[in-house]
Amino acid sequence: MNIQRPVAALSLRLPAAEGRLERFDMSAPRDFPERVSGPLNRIALAAAHMVVDPLAEVDPWLQVAPDWERTIAFREYLWDLGLGVAEAMDTAQRGMGLNWPMALELIKRSVAASKRREGAVVFSGAGTDHLDPADAKTVDDVIRAYEEQLAAIEAVGGRIILMASRALARVAKSPDDYATVYDRILGQAREAMIIHWLGEMFDPALAGYWGVAGVDRAMDTAVDIINANAAKVDGVKISLLDKDKEIVMRRRLAKGVRMYTGDDFNYAELIAGDEHGYSDALLGIFDAIAPAAAAALSALAKDDLASLHDIFAPTVPLSRHIFRAPTRFYKTGVVFMAYLNGHQDHFTMAGGQESARSTLHLAELFRLADRAGLFRDPERAAERMRCVMAVRGVEV
Repeated sequence: MNIQRPVAALSLRLPAAEGRLERFDMSAPRDFPERVSGPLNRIALAAAHMVVDPLAEVDPWLQVAPDWERTIAFREYLWDLGLGVAEAMDTAQRGMGLNWPMALELIKRSVAASKRREGAVVFSGAGTDHLDPADAKTVDDVIRAYEEQLAAIEAVGGRIILMASRALARVAKSPDDYATVYDRILGQAREAMIIHWLGEMFDPALAGYWGVAGVDRAMDTAVDIINANAAKVDGVKISLLDKDKEIVMRRRLAKGVRMYTGDDFNYAELIAGDEHGYSDALLGIFDAIAPAAAAALSALAKDDLASLHDIFAPTVPLSRHIFRAPTRFYKTGVVFMAYLNGHQDHFTMAGGQESARSTLHLAELFRLADRAGLFRDPERAAERMRCVMAVRGVEV
């Protein structure tokens, strides 16, 4: 067990409630690996963020200028840690700054990078986001949109995560419409796909997904569709932030269909599992806590549950803070962690989303990340925190 001690003379003042500034003494980082080579007994995919170019001459709310070198370097870092990459997903600001043409370019580059190294895993998001939901009139429009993205990703050698569709949520009139769309798309797949059920807390436009109100009834529809197409489904990721619902669904899936937890609140116990089974992982928080995730999963592969929980336990409060409502703004916290840890030289995001969380929110994120031992270089993290706070009018 790693015992944390304050880093000598490394402290700063951070804003707290009611405008107060409080001294915060930083702790030593935990000894997490930089590379994992041993086998893991869970599949773990990190939904990875995109690094933008802060010096590009663009209107940030309207245009995106990726820093491709840093973006791919971050994927290399994840692969070094034994994690797979879930590409061009919500964490990469898909639909919140990253449009389909740019997403496809990201997928092409990520898949190409993965093919240059042994064992690198990448699944990529196929959706209908190039189809304006207002322009979708029938489920056939949705099917054609899915087919276009599916064909483009498979053409570059990518494997598919079938993302939830805002257009489908708008035009579907019943669960049968969902069955029609998913049966058609799954029937065309070259390789088994991951189905993503994204809850409305992540995207309000997906309210009522699967054609019915209420999670339990929606789950009935989803399970029926998935189990009827089990040969074409690698697994399902559900992002509902409800561990009990996930466990119920996990036990209802056909044999061979994996459950990938998307629960950024309860991932530790869901990955650990119970006597009936366990969840693999496809998580946005793994972008921010990748070294801790790698260490925890390595411990689990050695049947060391105590170490898994010891490592994950302090990361859970951080994750719950990053993903607090409005949950769709969690990307700000993920990119802020990447900046603090030196994976990029700036705190700039597509769509100006670096402004989506308050100064107090970022200050608490810093405290929680430090307590989890996640800062690779505490001095760098402290200096970068001072810079961000200064821009926001706080002298720390």
